Amino acid sequence: MTEIVLSDDHTLLQIDTIHGWLASSYWSPGIALETVERAIAGSHALGAYRGATQVGFARMITDHATFAWLADVWVDEAGRGQGLGRRMVTWFLDRPDYAGLRRIALGTLDAHGVYARLGFHPLIRPERFMERLSPQAEAMLRAPR
Repeated sequence: MTEIVLSDDHTLLQIDTIHGWLASSYWSPGIALETVERAIAGSHALGAYRGATQVGFARMITDHATFAWLADVWVDEAGRGQGLGRRMVTWFLDRPDYAGLRRIALGTLDAHGVYARLGFHPLIRPERFMERLSPQAEAMLRAPR
């Protein structure tokens, strides 16, 4: 089996593949291709590749001084359960660029155990945090499951 290589070279990203993944995700269903392109352009994007095929994606949004948000961690279905998601997150956490940050945050529905093994935990003081959502995002989050 071909080794999986991680790279933050934006020229290697397969935008149509990434868009397909994110548009089918629970956190950004139906996201527009143009939105994905802008999100990638404004963040530190990482691709995972088996040969010429992209099999994973993650990105970090940061001020490079105090805070970062880990987003859009995705592993192609065929590669799940093999530690690739954890490997991509660790790739970011091990970079000197992110070593001095006070906080790296993320949101997840179902991967709490994966992130806990990497040092993430629920908010210590959730009462201090607020969010502002677009009407579409709020409707999506408030919709019954």
